[in-house]
Amino acid sequence: MEQSWRQAKTAFAAIAVPPLVWLLLFFLVPLAVIWAYSFGENVGPVTIDLTGTFANYMRALEPLYLQIFWKSIIIAGLTTLLCLIIGFPVALAIAFASPRMKAWLLLLIMLPFWTNLLIRTFALIAVLRENGYINFTLEWLWNNASGLMTLLGLQPLGEFEPLTLLYNNFAVVVGLVYVHLPFMVLPLYSALDRMDRSLMEASLDLGAGHMRTILLVVVPLAAPGIASGVLITFIPALGAYLTPDLLGGTDSQMIANVIERQFKRANDWPFGAALSFLLMYLTFIAIAVQALVQRRGERRGT
Repeated sequence: MEQSWRQAKTAFAAIAVPPLVWLLLFFLVPLAVIWAYSFGENVGPVTIDLTGTFANYMRALEPLYLQIFWKSIIIAGLTTLLCLIIGFPVALAIAFASPRMKAWLLLLIMLPFWTNLLIRTFALIAVLRENGYINFTLEWLWNNASGLMTLLGLQPLGEFEPLTLLYNNFAVVVGLVYVHLPFMVLPLYSALDRMDRSLMEASLDLGAGHMRTILLVVVPLAAPGIASGVLITFIPALGAYLTPDLLGGTDSQMIANVIERQFKRANDWPFGAALSFLLMYLTFIAIAVQALVQRRGERRGT
């Protein structure tokens, strides 16, 4: 038995060591370097002196950057809330669909992952721009309504003015919801699919309506899926870079865009590193809060 255990440990080490080495070299070491940079200062065009200063973190806490952080949190929170409102009925419909239809619906949810994010974002630009599909449809409806009013002898409508749907906060939120909605639907579906449906039937038999059953029975049972969906939606939305960069205007930039400018344009790597780790600290706080809420929910359940 002792020899077999040693052999098992050797086999386990042979399997585990390569990915651990990869994780160490290409994730933890670069992360440690950037963390060290956050305590340094520029002393030349390409030279950083690791002085151990906290000046970069103090600068990151200035009102300008705190405002950007707060704005990023609000946009990420709004994105998460909209994904939850939209995604919950979708996940519920998939969970109660027939097995054949369920497979097709899950395929449709995962289909966006097969297309590059940049291509999907440019497709959204084609929909939202002034001469895009939304304004084209609204203009067509406007002109037909105006023509109908003319035939009825009424005052026709004036000239159609395209809606400004692009390069603002609205476009950023729409883009983030569009990108992150599958991350909310899949954990919600996983939780709802494992739900004990006899509890729903008992609630309906006892006189509770469908909405009351959903609010008082289904939602509490789906709480772990909701917590997971909120977490894996909020964190990527908080650190989103591409969507605000392409869909947002000058007043719609999030903290990830500020970090990018520090590393690329301003060449201020220490300050960019400090901003990056402040964002990472916020991520850790969100994970800790989610774990605390889930633990309390499990304690109440027991």
